[in-house]
Amino acid sequence: MIEIPSDLNPDLVPLAFLLGTWEGAGVSDFPGAEKCNFGQSVTFAHDGRDFLEYRSHSWVLDDEGNKVRPLESESGYWRIDKDRKVEVVMVRDQGVVEIWYGELADQKPQIDLATDAVARTAASGPYSGGKRLYGYVKSDLMWVGEKATPEVPLRPYMSAHLKKVVTPEEVAEMARNLPDMPDDGIAFFR
Repeated sequence: MIEIPSDLNPDLVPLAFLLGTWEGAGVSDFPGAEKCNFGQSVTFAHDGRDFLEYRSHSWVLDDEGNKVRPLESESGYWRIDKDRKVEVVMVRDQGVVEIWYGELADQKPQIDLATDAVARTAASGPYSGGKRLYGYVKSDLMWVGEKATPEVPLRPYMSAHLKKVVTPEEVAEMARNLPDMPDDGIAFFR
């Protein structure tokens, strides 16, 4: 279920499905880079203004699912206009700043984005642009990213399946809204 916070800027209601912290795992595979499974934590937050704040941290996982080392970090700001056009400004730890434009699909929580501008520091690796698809599917957040460099044409390089993290405050709210349970608790499950 998608909840819309009462203090969310009205312009952001179409993006409310993104709000919260999401965690899960995915796969990274791009020519010239290590192919790996990764873990990821993504947070979309708001403070009442007309944008969502975005933060993502990912890390390489070993075969048992343990954290090995950091993979990527990025942060930015997401906006949407009255015509469902989405714009994102993003900074990556590799020394890349991107401006993304896209659109929220009609009648479903899915966003297609493509880079419009890319700026790189001298220390960053080769990168010329990308595409991303984010979707809210059966209460989970899924995404796939495509990437291009001067040597490699646009191709998928990362994808992940993320589940919403429930905070202690949300657990307390759920507990307050539970119906009265019988003393043995078993009847609740019948």
